[in-house]
Amino acid sequence: MTIALTENIDQFRLDTYGTHDLFRHRWSPRAMTGQPIAEDVLMSLFEAAHWAPSSGNNQPWRFLYARRDTPTWQTFFDLLVPANQRWCVKAAVLLVIVSKTTRDDGKPARTHAFDTGAAWGMLALEGSLRGLVVHGMAGFDYNRAAAVLEIPDGFVVQAMAAIGVLADKSVLTPDLQDREKPSDRKDLNRLIAEGRFDDRLL
Repeated sequence: MTIALTENIDQFRLDTYGTHDLFRHRWSPRAMTGQPIAEDVLMSLFEAAHWAPSSGNNQPWRFLYARRDTPTWQTFFDLLVPANQRWCVKAAVLLVIVSKTTRDDGKPARTHAFDTGAAWGMLALEGSLRGLVVHGMAGFDYNRAAAVLEIPDGFVVQAMAAIGVLADKSVLTPDLQDREKPSDRKDLNRLIAEGRFDDRLL
């Protein structure tokens, strides 16, 4: 399927290593139409996450979701800070991403957050391939999410995300329209080092 989230992407074509466009074209828009997403399409995003790598194949990720115009939507929506509610009002689905802190045998799962991040990345890439908005967020009430969604001990709320059908940025307020473009990337050499950690990574 053609990737649809490519507006303003040309200025970020800085990769000289031949990295696949799948990665370089993914970004996190905010403009959504409010249209629903078909069940099989939504499940395809979760299925992509399902195949993420994890330590010992522990699969510690858990995804709780609410569709707009359902009884659970308002519960999820009310968790968001007002700045995110402004544009998430047009999302088709809201997610709360949770990780299990122990393995199934009860031993600590030291990489639970790392592994859950890998699953989230797979989900976001599948959504991008399908031309959907998939936008992760930290701007919500973590403690309230754990309480109202009855998340038990041994599980940690990691993030929320909005999923929706891409709209033109004109649906956003002017301040958000100005931000509706791919974010720049730090220079790769600031993020990697062969051997020891050095000052470039600070």
